[in-house]
Amino acid sequence: MHTRIEWDQVIVGLGESGHAAACHLAAAGHRVAVMDTRSQPPRADALQARHPDVPVITGDLDDRLLASAAEIVLSPGVDPRHPALRAAQGRGQPIIGEIELFARAVTAPVIAITGSNGKTTVTRMVAAMAEQAGIDVAAGGNLGPAALTLLARHPRAELFVLELSSFQLETTVSLQPRVAAVLNLSPDHLDRYDDMTAYAAAKARVYRHADQAVINADDPWVRDMAGDGAAVHWFGDTAVPASAWRIGQHNAGTWLMAGATPVMPRADLALPGRHNALNALAALAIGDAAGLDRDAMVTALGAFRSLPHRTEPLGWRDGRQWVNDSKATNVASTIAAIRGMEAPLVLIAGGDGKGQSFAALGAALAGTGRAAVVFGRDAAALAEALAGHVSVTAVSDLDAALQAARRLSRPGDVILLSPACASLDQFIDYRARGEHFRRRVEAMPHD
Repeated sequence: MHTRIEWDQVIVGLGESGHAAACHLAAAGHRVAVMDTRSQPPRADALQARHPDVPVITGDLDDRLLASAAEIVLSPGVDPRHPALRAAQGRGQPIIGEIELFARAVTAPVIAITGSNGKTTVTRMVAAMAEQAGIDVAAGGNLGPAALTLLARHPRAELFVLELSSFQLETTVSLQPRVAAVLNLSPDHLDRYDDMTAYAAAKARVYRHADQAVINADDPWVRDMAGDGAAVHWFGDTAVPASAWRIGQHNAGTWLMAGATPVMPRADLALPGRHNALNALAALAIGDAAGLDRDAMVTALGAFRSLPHRTEPLGWRDGRQWVNDSKATNVASTIAAIRGMEAPLVLIAGGDGKGQSFAALGAALAGTGRAAVVFGRDAAALAEALAGHVSVTAVSDLDAALQAARRLSRPGDVILLSPACASLDQFIDYRARGEHFRRRVEAMPHD
């Protein structure tokens, strides 16, 4: 029996993305309902205050309500393998996401950036470049604010720069980026994807309908995404074409270069580490593909500083340097942070490992690591992977990890929170984890 359509859209998940979608659709006069499996969704009160006619249904997903929707708007944090969503797919119902709604509404050019690591930094770099070039730019997406929130706040923006996750790209079909980039690919979210091939396919969707494609020549997963009609711009450090954005030598110094043309001394970057040099290269390649002025790009990069929770220096306490890298939610990101540190370090890692292998972390710590402290849901798996490479201490939570790291370290050491894991076993998100760490560190006496 055919189910009567009662709702234009049913939104599943009332996080930041779902709230933005609900407000956008309700303001446009759509018949909208919201579902959330949590008994008290964090943005329910805010939505009811703005749009009291939008019902919010909590508890397990209601198959009958879903079946009554012309479209289902799925929040990125909701697993599409839920039986009720599988049933909707079987009925042929369209399942879209907030970014798809944004793509239908936006008229200004869009730069879309994804990847396993560095995408927040590169998104912020590109936005700073555009702002330096005098463009009215709005940046957000996965890093926040949500894309539809950006559109509501900046209706006259001349350019949108979006960080996009694989989950967001899965439910997006209409986005036509002026420039699209996949920065890199490493194992992540393997609790949600069958394998790396499926994860890569989700990321590669960013290149569909893109005018210009920025490709990491060093990453074999990304390199294989080149094609499909977009003009390709390469960047990388080793396996790069002659015309690529690359790291090279000029006048006895190391420079960021466009082919043979030196553009910016690497020493002018305030952010340490090879991974940040590659982030800067990617940002330059994206900005160049978008037609931004090179002088403005270089000026913006020279002034760019660390983002919160991304290898963020918290200063010196008790003779130790404390660094907040809570945004490192996978192994590759933590390895990049470790390689960016020069002093002996004590690593604090742990949380929900999302099905990753931690094997590569041991080798990364073998050179500079003095000790590691692990905590949270996958502490045992982390300890097993690191044993034999560095001294490992397992504790229950972040507070205990901080105390143990202070005890195991020596004056002059770096204490690095770089969890290599998601935070949801103990915190609402990586930001809450990083803020908690910052508060505990800032409560210590200054040196």
